[in-house]
Amino acid sequence: MADTTADTADKKQDRKAAKLARQIGAFARQHGGAEGQIAYIGQAGTRIVLVGTDGGWGDLVAPTYAVARLAAEKAGLTLHDEFDGEFAARVKTGPYEWSRMAGIQLGGAADPAA
Repeated sequence: MADTTADTADKKQDRKAAKLARQIGAFARQHGGAEGQIAYIGQAGTRIVLVGTDGGWGDLVAPTYAVARLAAEKAGLTLHDEFDGEFAARVKTGPYEWSRMAGIQLGGAADPAA
């Protein structure tokens, strides 16, 4: 019975990784390619940050680090060990992001509508 439970858990993780890989692939196609970085975010799981060749960015959350790595591997995503300055410099931000960051940094409302 333990084998059946383990098999079910493995299949569920494989399905989740496959779904994330499809989402990564769709992002990469939309942005002319993509690279990423994986970071553990606690009980919420593991964040996969995606940066497109065109500077577009996004993220996905996987339930575990192992699922995130598997998804990246299935999608053929090049991974960076850190979100360092060179990698971060590729991200293009717009007025929306700057207004949110400014509000957070200055102690103001994070959302102008708030």
